[in-house]
Amino acid sequence: MPARNAAIDHSRTALTILVVAHHAVIPYTYYGRADAQTWLGFDGFILATDTCMMTAFFFISGLFVWPSLRRKSILQFLDERMLRLALPFAVAVLTLMPLAYYALELRMHDISFSAYWWRTITAGPWQSGPAWFVWVLLALDLTAALLYRTAPNILAPLNRLARAGFARPLPFFLAFVAACLVAYVPMRLAFGATRWFEFGPVSIQASRVLLYPACFFFGAAIGYSNLDRGLLGHGGALARRWGRWALAALAAYGLLVALVYYRRGILPDPNVLPEWWQIAYAFIFVLLSATASFAILGGFIRLNAAAMPLLDAMQPAAYGIYLIHYVPVLWIQYWLWGTDHSAFTKAGLSLAFGLGASWLSTAALRRLPGATRVL
Repeated sequence: MPARNAAIDHSRTALTILVVAHHAVIPYTYYGRADAQTWLGFDGFILATDTCMMTAFFFISGLFVWPSLRRKSILQFLDERMLRLALPFAVAVLTLMPLAYYALELRMHDISFSAYWWRTITAGPWQSGPAWFVWVLLALDLTAALLYRTAPNILAPLNRLARAGFARPLPFFLAFVAACLVAYVPMRLAFGATRWFEFGPVSIQASRVLLYPACFFFGAAIGYSNLDRGLLGHGGALARRWGRWALAALAAYGLLVALVYYRRGILPDPNVLPEWWQIAYAFIFVLLSATASFAILGGFIRLNAAAMPLLDAMQPAAYGIYLIHYVPVLWIQYWLWGTDHSAFTKAGLSLAFGLGASWLSTAALRRLPGATRVL
């Protein structure tokens, strides 16, 4: 078993905390409008995390797929993926997500949990919450296994570009951006930003159906071989100049904010968008997603030797935190709903309670026999 990569572990755990924070602040935004207390700054945070967070997750998730397929038989790989992804997804959509969304239902209707649960799985809507990521990742892993079986060297050309990225990250970055633009822009124009494809609890945002696979397989191309001596190598140009990528991400974010301001503050009807605006937004969305992914990974690679006790302590539980956090977050928001606390207080309590309760729950579950194979 190869040694763990601390920088990638730190990146993944930090993104998990961002996911919890994202869900903790949504009700207190003008976008969410789920609570009387709001703060416009939270909308800016949501704009950034919604753009960058999940694309970075899929990018990182692809890094170790090809090495894993080489170490194991296809059947072993699939067995592990079913245990680690299919089982948690089933548990989440049958128990955790109905329990979480029950907190929202109680704001509108007086209904027992058993009645609400039965209506959810029979009549719907059967919402999967953040667990949608798990089934999509499973589908991508199964696709990767099929590609490895039929064309094991399909990622070799991209991997050569990734290895050259140790000294010159820009060519790989440009290829990554080009692929993401092709994957995202037409889908965004065809389906808009808010539509989801749904079949029971299996759902995915329509505009990102191809974007997430592009991120995943570009990550897989980096990990195809020589991960430590390529784009993500210690001492490479990405790590040395990660600040430039952070500034590029900040500039792209500024352009995105400007487009949002133009829509909300200048257009006579913000629901009727000119085509140039939609194309510009889709392009900048991709640029921000890509530069942020490079900045996050480059920054943590640069800081690899630095002590990060919180991230190190949380890392073994990060997956469980992701799966469980929606339950405590939505319930603390339910208990705070209607109180006159400030948006900062409510969001802070939601984050602290959601993160703490899901962390403790995961730690307890991981003590059960065999649980570490799943969580």
